[in-house]
Amino acid sequence: MNNAVAGFSKLSKEDKINWIATNYFSNSAEAIAILKQYWNQDPKLQQLHDEFIENTITNFYLPIGIAPNFLINGRYYSVPMVIEESSVVAAAAKSAKFWSTRGGFKATVLNTEKIGQVHFLYTGDALKLQQFFESVKDELVASTESITKNMRSRGGGIVAVELRDKTAELEHYYQLHVTFETKDSMGANFINSCLEQLAKTLKQTVQDYSGFSEAEKDLLVIMSILSNYVPNCIVRAEVSCKVEELSEKKIEHPQEFAEKFVQAVRIAEIEPYRAVTHNKGIMNGVDSVVLATGNDFRAVEAGVHAYASRGGKYTSLSHAKIENGVFTFWMEIPLALGTVGGLTSLHPLVKIALEILGKPSAQELMQVVAVTGLAQNFAALRSLTTTGIQEGHMKMHLNNILNQYQATAEERKAVADYFTNHTVSHSSVVQLIENLRK
Repeated sequence: MNNAVAGFSKLSKEDKINWIATNYFSNSAEAIAILKQYWNQDPKLQQLHDEFIENTITNFYLPIGIAPNFLINGRYYSVPMVIEESSVVAAAAKSAKFWSTRGGFKATVLNTEKIGQVHFLYTGDALKLQQFFESVKDELVASTESITKNMRSRGGGIVAVELRDKTAELEHYYQLHVTFETKDSMGANFINSCLEQLAKTLKQTVQDYSGFSEAEKDLLVIMSILSNYVPNCIVRAEVSCKVEELSEKKIEHPQEFAEKFVQAVRIAEIEPYRAVTHNKGIMNGVDSVVLATGNDFRAVEAGVHAYASRGGKYTSLSHAKIENGVFTFWMEIPLALGTVGGLTSLHPLVKIALEILGKPSAQELMQVVAVTGLAQNFAALRSLTTTGIQEGHMKMHLNNILNQYQATAEERKAVADYFTNHTVSHSSVVQLIENLRK
């Protein structure tokens, strides 16, 4: 079957769905029913969701859960988390409760600068280009004033503009490296608009500069775009307590636990294979809050993992130590987040999530997100160094398996009773269900 189509974007939503159902499903009526089942019953809300992206046919639901009892800088938060993976919300909540009785989390925003770049090629003399840049730098910035006016009124705007010579790495390649402060906005559109204006002014001023020959005026702008690598937009999250205060039901020997925990972190610091999984656990917490609050988790992921590789080798984002009888666990990560603009003012559930968090500023949201990532990491390492991670994870995964096999209430009770004293695995659950049905 040839499933190519011309003009798909011009079809109505109904026609798009009919085309998909007819071309990809043997039971097209069932496929259409499933797709429409997830439409919002309020036509205005559905239209709002339809217009978030292109070629929309339905909504894809993910659960939003709450991890309560996060004590951060002396204030309690209930943290909204959007994720499909079992045990993540439970683990975060368990960590939050654990540390709420041990002083809570401390979080500090170390910096909030963001970066954008105008990438261009120039074949002339580098010294001439530098002299030109110094002479027009103020003019470049001034050309963005109409774009930056509102941001400047909130204390943001362009912080610095540098000319960077990258010709040692790529022939004729230079860039305008621009630093921004965007306050409570993530600022992607703002930054890109500024960069495009800077590029336009750059090309104009080059033509007017008497110090260049005609050949040197042939400067070629390749692209103007923000960077999702934000190593100067950093938040630190930390927990600490006396080693003996780590004691709880699963930590009968706190000194042994603390030492083992520190070693587990050190392994992630030196072993990339472990570091990737270690950091993935951190991002379980980070991404879920980023999603819940309408921010760009792909940008956050890219920036965080680049930061984890900044020393030339991929390593752990979190660190731990025991010093003078005190256990400390901390992390510093780059987070470029916003609480105004974009989905934050459009998506009804994003508005709810931000309301639950107390309508935070961007810096406060950075702290909450970082803390949730650290809490998730602590929960994973505590399980790994005590009972093992599968015990808790598979118990949480049990519901997914039961749903997959459409277990009845009686079957669910029988399965729950059986696995009170048995190890959960997918195959053992399936076998038990099949036995119950014989």
